[in-house]
Amino acid sequence: MIREKLLNIYHRLLDHYGPQHWWPAKGPFEMMVGAVLTQSTTWTSVEKAIDGLRTAGALSPEALRQLPESELANLIFSSGYYNAKARKLKALAYYLVEYQDDLDRMFAVDTGRLRRKLLGVHGIGEETADSILLYAAKRPVFVIDAYTRRIIGRVGLAPEKGRYADYQHLFMDNLPADSDLYNEYHALLVCLGKNICRSRPLCQQCCLCGDACHFDRPN
Repeated sequence: MIREKLLNIYHRLLDHYGPQHWWPAKGPFEMMVGAVLTQSTTWTSVEKAIDGLRTAGALSPEALRQLPESELANLIFSSGYYNAKARKLKALAYYLVEYQDDLDRMFAVDTGRLRRKLLGVHGIGEETADSILLYAAKRPVFVIDAYTRRIIGRVGLAPEKGRYADYQHLFMDNLPADSDLYNEYHALLVCLGKNICRSRPLCQQCCLCGDACHFDRPN
């Protein structure tokens, strides 16, 4: 029942919105930087910050380590919380010293161990770690964010305890372990959450309205 409903939602979203081509980054390290910068902000703001880093030649682990923290904060000003995020990017860059900045060596670590190691890096929580695992390392790990929680709650599938792991198990226990599927599904949920399933939802415009979702609150 849950599996069928999750797949129905996925196919409805895919038919309506089409492939999202997410994560929009030029390489895995840029994706990892974006995963840190996107915390508590919009992707438009992150793109400006990444453009600033690229222009400054600072989109590599070595460059981030060498760049003074104050200069890094100025480059990522548009992403908000720029001082805190500068420290987080520095921590990520120094973590990669363990692999001599070789992401292939990093991604050779098994999923569970790599996730634990990422969670030990300053500024990387579950959502950011799982984004790195899914989008950069191509591991079948479902990313849970605020959009996903909101949508899953409104379609009546919210787990009882509501912890991050509970939402993640909802998807991973009921869908094939397929990184491409998880990638597209998460991206589609983000698209729906940003445009339609907002805090004040536009239910009459939603492709899930009806048999897939009965939330249907007046706009």
